[in-house]
Amino acid sequence: MKIKWALLCLAITILPMLTGCGSLMVLDPKGPQAEMTANVIWISIATMAIIVVAVFVLLIVMLVKYRASKQSEDYEPPHIEGNPVVESIIVGIPVLIIIFLSIVTVKSTYAVEATPKQHEGQEPLVVYASSSNWKWHFSYPEEDIETVNYLYIPTDRPLEFKLYSYGPITSFWIPQLGGQKYAMADMVTTLHLAADVPGEYMGRNANFSGKGFAENTFQVKAMPEDEFDDWVKEVKTTAEPLTKEKFDKLLEPGHLGQLTFSGTHLEFLPAPEGEYSGHHHGSHESHDESNMEHSEHSHQK
Repeated sequence: MKIKWALLCLAITILPMLTGCGSLMVLDPKGPQAEMTANVIWISIATMAIIVVAVFVLLIVMLVKYRASKQSEDYEPPHIEGNPVVESIIVGIPVLIIIFLSIVTVKSTYAVEATPKQHEGQEPLVVYASSSNWKWHFSYPEEDIETVNYLYIPTDRPLEFKLYSYGPITSFWIPQLGGQKYAMADMVTTLHLAADVPGEYMGRNANFSGKGFAENTFQVKAMPEDEFDDWVKEVKTTAEPLTKEKFDKLLEPGHLGQLTFSGTHLEFLPAPEGEYSGHHHGSHESHDESNMEHSEHSHQK
């Protein structure tokens, strides 16, 4: 009976893990940054598995070898002093494990923060990714186009995302291309990614930001660079221009489908970097007031 209950508990534990394997996108990398992150996860899992197996083996040995036996009532166990070798092992091994995992973590963290080695020397595609309640705006300043809730990128080319927010703090995350990074209102953070394999991937906000958080997602499509160039040309000739009035409406809280524009909002509402960084970024009134003050100051001169 006990064996049946043990097997039942084991099945209940394993089945949810197996049914969830298909959704582990972080372990299905499609870019160098994501591959490094997946390798670190596997190293951590393997290390923990070795520790768990060793602990259970030692537990079984201790239970079998030193189990209680029938002794006389006046039996007194022998007094045993500490063993230096055993104490060194039980202290030294955990210290070595922590040092090993620390080295792996630090090296991988620095690596994923930089341009992938295989793409060093290439000109990156710069994309300004800004969030609002509950949308994602992708501005391509060099291409002079902008999209909402979807992102097209070329493969085999470094990507440099400039992240910021027009609302609460969000987190930009494409699990199959790399780790997540925060987007904030008063500053720009930079995330380096790359896609090696053409395909469609899921991106989302990974930081809770209100009632619309669950649907704060976007589609990513990676394609060869010539196809990407053709798409850019098509957008420039067919998409409607993005105006300040239109962008003001896009920033209103709510959900939208996928939209495409020629031009970017960076022309009339720059990202919070350089002279535009600081508090109250995203307030159109503050931005307009600063422009008026600048114009008056110039006129007085």
